Amino acid sequence: MHEERPIRVALVLGSGGARGYAHIGVIQVLREAGVEIAAIAGSSMGAVIGGLHAAGTLDEYTDRVLGMSRLEVLRLMDVTPSAPGAIRGDRVFQMMDDLIGGVQIEDLGIPFTAVAVDLLGRREVWFQEGPLDTALRASTAIPSFLVPTFLNGRVLVDGGVLNPVPVAPVAATHVDHTIAVSLAGHEGAARGPVSESADVEPESQWSERIRERAGRWFDRDLLAAVRRRVTTLDTGETGEPVATDGAPSDGAPADGAGAATNEVAAPPVGPMGGLRAFDVMQSSYDIMQEALTRHRLAAYAPDLLLALPKTAARSLDFHRAEELIEQGRQLAIDALPRIGITPDTPPVDTLHLDPPPVDSGDS
Repeated sequence: MHEERPIRVALVLGSGGARGYAHIGVIQVLREAGVEIAAIAGSSMGAVIGGLHAAGTLDEYTDRVLGMSRLEVLRLMDVTPSAPGAIRGDRVFQMMDDLIGGVQIEDLGIPFTAVAVDLLGRREVWFQEGPLDTALRASTAIPSFLVPTFLNGRVLVDGGVLNPVPVAPVAATHVDHTIAVSLAGHEGAARGPVSESADVEPESQWSERIRERAGRWFDRDLLAAVRRRVTTLDTGETGEPVATDGAPSDGAPADGAGAATNEVAAPPVGPMGGLRAFDVMQSSYDIMQEALTRHRLAAYAPDLLLALPKTAARSLDFHRAEELIEQGRQLAIDALPRIGITPDTPPVDTLHLDPPPVDSGDS
C-alpha cells in the first residue's frame, strides 16, 4: 500500500511592508495542514519571510517580532540624512544576522528566489544563488526610504517596484498548486475613474475628509520621529522626538525607563491632513504596486490568490505582528479549501480587520 504523498505548492509572497507579517500566518496554516512548500519566490517583505522559512529560521524570527513595540521599531531605524535613502537598514539586518548570516541561497532546502530591481538597468533581478542576507537587503530597499544595495555595478531597490507578486520565478515548478499572497488587496469593488470639477470648494467641505483618510494610511507618530531625527542629524537643530519620561533626545529610553512611557510627538495636522513628502511617496508607491499587481497576475495567474486588504495595516506598522499574523492565518483558512486543502482550524466567515468596539461600561 502506497503512502499518500503531501500536496506540493509553490508559494509566492508579495511586497507590502509590515503587512508582510501576514505571510507568516499563511505559512503556519500550510505547515499545519501537512502541505509541502516546494518553491518560494518573494519581493520585499515577502522575500524576507520566504527566505527565513527556506532557511529554517522563521519560527525564531516570529518569536522576536511578536510583542515588538512602536518605540523598538523606531530604534531600529538608523537614519542617514546624506545617503540616497532615509534609513540605512544596518540595525535591522544586524538583528537578523544570526538567523541568516553566512547562508547561501543555493544551499537552502527549498528553491528560493528573491526579486529586486536594477535601477540603472531598469529590469528585475532574480537572486537564486549567493548570500541570502544580501539578496534580502536588495529586495527590501524601498526607494527613498531604505538605502539601495550596490552590487556588481548594479543599484538595487525593492522588488515591488516592478513585480510586487512575483509568480514568474516559480511558473515552471512541478507542483500541485501555485499559491500567491498579495498585500495590496481591496475591500469591495476596484476603484474606477471619478469625475471631478476643478472649481474650488470651501475648505470646510473637504478638510475633515482628507484628515480622516490621511490618518488611516500614515503612522503620524512614527513618521514624525523619523523626520525629526533627519532634521537633527542634518542641521543640528532641535527636532528630536519628545520623550515624556526624560529619555535621550534620539527617542531611546533612559536606563531603566519603560517603553510604555515614551511617546513621540505628532506634527500638527493642518487642512492637508498633515501630509508630508514621505506620506505622498508612500501612498503613490502603494497605488503603483496595486496596479502592477493586477497586470502581473493577468500574465501569470496563480491557482489561488490570497489578497490582504491594504487597509489591514500601514506599511510601517511593524509593531502589529501578532494581529497581522492572525489575519494571514484567517486568509489561508478561508481560501485553502478552494484548492482541496483542508486546514486544521475551521474556516471563519469573515476577515475582521477592525478592532472590536470598546465596551464603555454603559448598560
